Amino acid sequence: MSLAVVGGASLIKCSFGLVPTPLIVLPDRTVVISGMLMGNITDFMPMVNITTFGMCTSMSNPQVLVGTILAFGILTPMPCVPIVVAPWITAAVNVMATAPVLDQTSISMCIWAGVITVLQPGNFTVMVP
Repeated sequence: MSLAVVGGASLIKCSFGLVPTPLIVLPDRTVVISGMLMGNITDFMPMVNITTFGMCTSMSNPQVLVGTILAFGILTPMPCVPIVVAPWITAAVNVMATAPVLDQTSISMCIWAGVITVLQPGNFTVMVP
């Protein structure tokens, strides 16, 4: 069992991003934990649910690659624009709003090779199997 993730109070982190960002859960949800909306695996839309992680350091990102080439091989971070094209991967079995609940062990993948993880679920009382 692990903690359920809620919108606004949770923090997510990309393996190639420089700063964590809150997960945004849109107000179309009906499940509320301590006054915060509970997330599910469909909360993966870039720049809607998952915003920028500051600067990106992935050489798979064309902007970082070009910046690094122009800097004669010195890694040059560029602004992060996460591109996530698939739902979160989770082991949670509880279903909320027709999709599995997002829990603190869930991961997502950015097209630029970044692994997005839950740094802080924002909820410290509700566990999901």
